[in-house]
Amino acid sequence: MRVNHTGEVAAQALYHGQALAARSEDTREMLLKAAREETDHLAWCETRLSELQSRPSFLNPLWYAGSFFIGALAATFGDRVSLGFVSETERQVEGHLDDQLARLPAKDSRSRSILAAMRVDEIEHGAAAKAAGGADLPTPARALMKHTARVMTHTAYWI
Repeated sequence: MRVNHTGEVAAQALYHGQALAARSEDTREMLLKAAREETDHLAWCETRLSELQSRPSFLNPLWYAGSFFIGALAATFGDRVSLGFVSETERQVEGHLDDQLARLPAKDSRSRSILAAMRVDEIEHGAAAKAAGGADLPTPARALMKHTARVMTHTAYWI
């Protein structure tokens, strides 16, 4: 659950960075709406961490700062690229959540319900970004995003 919490910290930062540099008001509003929904996810994960007698990652401030920068950088390439970044991010998050749901113990219905609800919202964010004109990102960009996410998730698990 710590990894999911960190992912939600990063998601908020990405959306905030992208909204800051968005070119159109419609794109900015879409990004800020998604960030608000990620706040719900963050609260769910934080509550579950507490229930599991665990804690958030100590590196969350670093993840927020780095993700904010990445989001703002993506937005400097224009709204189509920024929305494509959202779409690809959410596609990768969906895969991560699918993996986690497959590995969770069947008896952990509380965590399962949280991750399943998050998954629905992430799919909606990605679809909305694509429908709003999000461009398909080139393969090297998608691979770099996947590698960066892997570093974050593995580190957040331990620290």
